Amino acid sequence: MKAAPLELIAKKLAECRRLVITSHLRPDGDSLCTSLALAFAAEQMGKQVAVINKDNIPVPFHSFPDSSKIKIGQIPPGIYDAVILLECADVSRSGQESLEAYFKINIDHHYSNDYYADINWVNPKASAVGEMAFELCQKLPIKIIPPIANHLYCAIVSDTGSFQFSNTTARSFETCSKLVLAGANPIQVSEALFHNNPPEKVKLLGQVLSTLEMNDKGDIAVISMFKKNLKALNLSEIDTEDITTLARSIKGVTVVLFFKEMARGVFRVSIRSKGKAHAAAIAEHFGGGGHAHAAGFTVTGSYGRMIKDIPATIEQLLRKKCSKRTRPRPGRWTA
Repeated sequence: MKAAPLELIAKKLAECRRLVITSHLRPDGDSLCTSLALAFAAEQMGKQVAVINKDNIPVPFHSFPDSSKIKIGQIPPGIYDAVILLECADVSRSGQESLEAYFKINIDHHYSNDYYADINWVNPKASAVGEMAFELCQKLPIKIIPPIANHLYCAIVSDTGSFQFSNTTARSFETCSKLVLAGANPIQVSEALFHNNPPEKVKLLGQVLSTLEMNDKGDIAVISMFKKNLKALNLSEIDTEDITTLARSIKGVTVVLFFKEMARGVFRVSIRSKGKAHAAAIAEHFGGGGHAHAAGFTVTGSYGRMIKDIPATIEQLLRKKCSKRTRPRPGRWTA
């Protein structure tokens, strides 16, 4: 009988002496905190471990305990015995350019994954990759010490929006309960995640919400953030999940589109949905992907045209009952 991915990963980690962990571009709390938890676990096993991401750590995670363990840059070729890629649908999603010869371990909880690695463990039913990492830690010859428990708890709380998002399950609560018993501090995590905003972040919140536009039916909300907003407030990397959460709280809204300017004429569109509106199906229509209620894609073109055409296209998709995944279109969508 073929071994399950979880068993294969545990076996491979036991064999490795040097391990590197990376995650997706524009890392979030789930990927960052899970990286740190796995690093602590591997160090307990006597491994040499590095955590290397392509993109900088966003606020507020840059000030978290142990964040200094995360290095920014490229993984050099030929140094490590294996690389763990967290929440990367494919290798390019990591932004790492020298992984061809590495033994790859792919751990993800997104629907849109290419199963590209030597070991692929993809579980879309998991609330967070942190939940999967807890399961992995239970298979390893380690003790789940408070730093591991705290990071995994933070990963799950972050990705479930403090248990408000649709990916929250009974298993989420069960796992977090066990993590608290192992030493996670819920109050400390909540303070760090949700009550740690600099004044500039609150000002940005007001500027972004002032761009709010709604379709005639009132079920699609559009908000936008431009590079000039960040520059004026001297902000570069910042977590914006709470902004989309506020827009999604509007009565009757089932889809929120958050346009974030990445470069001139290039926007990253984050989709948050609720009910039967399937964010991943919408994103895949435009060449992106993600979760059932949290997804995204990249679009190029005229901003004025995009914020009209894209919501109109999504209205048509919703009328066609866009409640399950569609066949993905490769590449960026151009308006």
